[in-house]
Amino acid sequence: MPTTRPRHLVTESDELAAALDSAHRRWPGLSRSRLVVRLALEGERLHREHAAEESARRRRILESARDEFAGIGSVEAVRAARDEEWPA
Repeated sequence: MPTTRPRHLVTESDELAAALDSAHRRWPGLSRSRLVVRLALEGERLHREHAAEESARRRRILESARDEFAGIGSVEAVRAARDEEWPA
């Protein structure tokens, strides 16, 4: 089919064959070439999902640290105390 979009050729390695066989059980009506596309899109979706979960986890850690150290004073006071204890 004519297209202006890039095409990608993929050689079916043993690992890819196993992944396609597994994907075929999940999406039995799709051709192997369509399964390659489906797996790529599913992988991207999972990557975005994982990145969002990781970002939320880091935010919770930072909020916990913020709450734990909330009463120690301003940033300037902390820097001054640091500079007194660890002179340059």
